[in-house]
Amino acid sequence: MHGSAVVKDSMELLVAGPDGAALRVGLLLPLSGPLGLTGPSGLSAACLAASEVNAGGGAAGRGVELVPVDAGRAPEAVAAEARLLADAGVVEAFVGFHTSDVHRALDAVLAGRVPYVFTPPHEGGLRGEGVVLLGDEPTRQLGPAVRWLGERLRLRRWALIGNDYIWPRSVHRAASRAVRSLGAVVVMERLVPFPWAAGEAGFERLVDELGRTGAEAVLLSLVGRDLAVFNRVFSASRLSSRVVRLSGALEENVLLAGGGDDSGELYSAMRSFAGQGDDRRIALAERHRAVFGPDCPVLDAYAEGCYDGVHLLVALAVAGVLDARRAKAASARLLAGADAGAGTRAAAGAGIEAGVRRAWACAPLGVPRSGGYLARADGLDLTVITRL
Repeated sequence: MHGSAVVKDSMELLVAGPDGAALRVGLLLPLSGPLGLTGPSGLSAACLAASEVNAGGGAAGRGVELVPVDAGRAPEAVAAEARLLADAGVVEAFVGFHTSDVHRALDAVLAGRVPYVFTPPHEGGLRGEGVVLLGDEPTRQLGPAVRWLGERLRLRRWALIGNDYIWPRSVHRAASRAVRSLGAVVVMERLVPFPWAAGEAGFERLVDELGRTGAEAVLLSLVGRDLAVFNRVFSASRLSSRVVRLSGALEENVLLAGGGDDSGELYSAMRSFAGQGDDRRIALAERHRAVFGPDCPVLDAYAEGCYDGVHLLVALAVAGVLDARRAKAASARLLAGADAGAGTRAAAGAGIEAGVRRAWACAPLGVPRSGGYLARADGLDLTVITRL
């Protein structure tokens, strides 16, 4: 079994037309651009999920095929290709991760047409019909981490640095509230162009400015290559061992691209980490290596989200609710009850689509657990220190 068997070319499918014997899922991944270094991880994890379904007889007898769409391009280009595939009937649903400006463009063209599962952390707010969110909004993702670090390390002066688009702006608003709730202050706030064209020299000037503020901690909402370059520059500065850094977008690919970090002051808050060692993560890694070998892309949090997103769409198809309106409703109820307390589950259980619940429970690793973790960089690894 090899993951490449489930990947199909979009142009070839547009020529061939729809195929009722296959469940075709558009895979929206950054295969180029500043987030391109994370794309291979998402692709391999999605291929693993599709291969598992096909090895078990398919989605109600239909083989799962993945149709990659490069979501690292301009939002309008990504949205136009996704709409073309949906309108032609060659893709029945979409799943993936990318920046939130791309996400908003996709929401506008896919809502009400086909289900679309957006898997990474997101900026919050309302979504269109059929749009399902697996990740957390900034208050849920980063608020607990800011409080945990702020209280234990007595951090009173915070800086906020991010890229200038939807998600970092939302992060800054949530972070400002969290910092104020601790009785601390924001001493610097910057949003830099995305992608950052000024390179290392530009980040060196930004780090120098940061040093003059007397900041004790910096919350980073830079992403992809920009986050990697900033961390590389910061690690070489005099601030690296005395200023705490916290990121909501730092996973193993970006840490590696930045050269790792041994300062002991670089933290990340994500849904999961490759080396966290719980049963689900260990089982996922074993399955991944069995298909792709020991040199496969790292299973970062973005990749795990793609894996779960493919299995969710398969569950919806098996239950016969793979249309925009019913898919969103069933998924929302399922996700609301997935990690709730026993009383909440009992109250919500009657409202969850029973077929979807059963189908997703049959996935090899079952329904993902909600919540996240705080990890600290240790060389080229991210070591979990607490659950958030």
